[in-house]
Amino acid sequence: MLIGAKYRSQRRAGDRQGPGAAPETACALLTSVEGLCTNWFWATDEHGRITYVSDWVAKEFSAVDAELVGRTLADIFKVETQTTEMGKSIGFLLAKRKAFRAINARCSHDPDERIWTISGNPQFDGSGAFTGFHGVGADITAVQESAQEIARLASYDALTGLRNRRGTISLVEQALAASAKSEGPFAILLVDLDRFKQINDTLGHPVGDQLLVQVAERLSRVIKYADCVGRIGGDEFQIVLTDAPPREELSKLADEIIAAVSRPYFVGDSRCVIGASVGIVIGPQDGEMSEDLARNADLALYAAKAAGKGCHRFFQPDMLEAAEDRRQLEQDLIDALERGELEVNYQPLVSATDNQVKGFEALLRWNHPDRGRISPALFIPIAEETNLIARLGEWVLRQACIDAASWPGNLRVAVNVSPIQFANPNLTQTVVSALAHSGLRADRLELEITESVFIDGGKETDQTFAALKKIGVRLALDDFGTGYSSLGYLKSAPFDKIKIDQSFVRGAGDPKSRNSAIITSIVALAQALGMETTAEGVESVDQLQAMRALGVSLIQGYLYSLPVPASAVATNVSGGRWEIKPIGPARQRENRVATFRRIGAVHGDHYYPVILRNLSPTGALIEGMVNVPVGTRFVIDFGDRQWMLATVRRSYGDHQGVEFDEPLVGDEETGFRTRYRVSAMTAAQLGLVGGRAEERMQHEPLGRAISNAAFPTFQNSLR
Repeated sequence: MLIGAKYRSQRRAGDRQGPGAAPETACALLTSVEGLCTNWFWATDEHGRITYVSDWVAKEFSAVDAELVGRTLADIFKVETQTTEMGKSIGFLLAKRKAFRAINARCSHDPDERIWTISGNPQFDGSGAFTGFHGVGADITAVQESAQEIARLASYDALTGLRNRRGTISLVEQALAASAKSEGPFAILLVDLDRFKQINDTLGHPVGDQLLVQVAERLSRVIKYADCVGRIGGDEFQIVLTDAPPREELSKLADEIIAAVSRPYFVGDSRCVIGASVGIVIGPQDGEMSEDLARNADLALYAAKAAGKGCHRFFQPDMLEAAEDRRQLEQDLIDALERGELEVNYQPLVSATDNQVKGFEALLRWNHPDRGRISPALFIPIAEETNLIARLGEWVLRQACIDAASWPGNLRVAVNVSPIQFANPNLTQTVVSALAHSGLRADRLELEITESVFIDGGKETDQTFAALKKIGVRLALDDFGTGYSSLGYLKSAPFDKIKIDQSFVRGAGDPKSRNSAIITSIVALAQALGMETTAEGVESVDQLQAMRALGVSLIQGYLYSLPVPASAVATNVSGGRWEIKPIGPARQRENRVATFRRIGAVHGDHYYPVILRNLSPTGALIEGMVNVPVGTRFVIDFGDRQWMLATVRRSYGDHQGVEFDEPLVGDEETGFRTRYRVSAMTAAQLGLVGGRAEERMQHEPLGRAISNAAFPTFQNSLR
């Protein structure tokens, strides 16, 4: 007798009539549904032993009656996944004598190892005694496989085949869980492509997509285990190493990644060159939550970008403080204009032949009520990111025109126009309004524009140039040679001046350098086109002599003057002319690294917190003290018990240029370090350090990196 038939005959003998269909109809319906071979039915007695299972399922399981009837359901089916019943065994569910639904299980008799969903309902007789279970089941293997594929696709990037953001977050969560059990570290490397946007914008998104695919392939080859590499969006990739190697090996791996990504690519007929920057976090020490790790990896990447790109940086706790400082600075900048904290300073543009001032460049300065003078290198990028740059730029333009209108003669004022401002269709009207309000003659206003305005330019750019020239203002091409230089736009763009970037000025006096040849070409080009030239960043007498010999028209730089307030300009030009004698070192100093770092300057019993602004092997520019005489001796405290003896060689307001007694040596992480560590005792014996300052040097070194962070300016005076 078939299993189904056996059960149906038993049911007819003991079935109680209910309000529903007649028994014959119910049996016919059961037989019809079972014949579809989609859903199947089962029953057990009060002990959980199988009394019935659909015929077609028994055949699917390659089982005969004797192998199923009489065995418990729990012996045959094992729960596959956790469910609403907490993943308990089927035996446990049957013992509860309560209904259960959609339990996923596998059958030990199924040669195909399919996944089945089972639901059951307890049965009771007329006296309320438990008699067993009736239930239904179905094959959901295809549904489960489809769901798994959907889940897989949801965690992988369709373009590159790497994990996507969701997939990498899952890896990070797994690494955190594993680390909590084994206390072993893991690492996350955040990789951002440098110059990718230029490729995307100039060659198109299809080329950009193919380039991303090639980058993914290179990363997978470097890492070898591709499933730990993910593309988390745009041109950002993330690598999760669940078993982190030592820090030195991570550095080498990051360098390998940068080298691999930076090799040229060939997409169709195009040769593409990009780069990469890498931020590294080590878990769980750098974060115990995936959100913290993601934030800190971003901060490390930001530090790598700020260091010049094409390098890697590990996360440091100082970066978090710097980010918070920057966030607060952003909030303060929003209100700085209304509070009257912003002012325009002016740096003289001096004739190379007779030292006469011919004009000024307007430079925005921010005097923070608590932090003192904030460097433009800090707040200008913030203004650009928060869309404040257009508003600030318009204010500078108007204020510069007002100030310049009071200057005698033909002194000009130059105002920088950012690419964002230049793209504004209202720029021309803004210039007209500023001139009309101030009464400044149009030819005394010079707008400095960088080469980047030509990247996305077209007909609109040409129209803006034409409109500005129609007004009568002068146009200067700023930072020439450092951007996307093309002689083509010099032919069409009506510039009156080319500004030679200071990167060419440095080394121009060195016979081994090509800079002088480049400047000669720029000057010849400008003269042929009827343009003036300005050399930026001139800081030494030998640089000035080189610029004069090469025929440069105007000189701008610290050799003549720092930017000065409008009141100082008014005083100096009141007589109708202002001649400035060059004051500075005879020869160009060593290459310097721009930095913003809290350090200490020690003199006698006083320990002065100062800001390290520029650093070279032979000296530094520090900020934070006023009225410091030239020749003053200091002990410079770099932190980490590294000290250097130094002498003040130049002093301008709250800026001091110091020369070290011994040159620094190169350092991979910080750029430079002291060759010799001067002990506090030695400094004290030299009469440079005493009392409280010596104790502080021994126990509280201040030096710590705060790259791109906002910082206070300390207005201390030597006593």
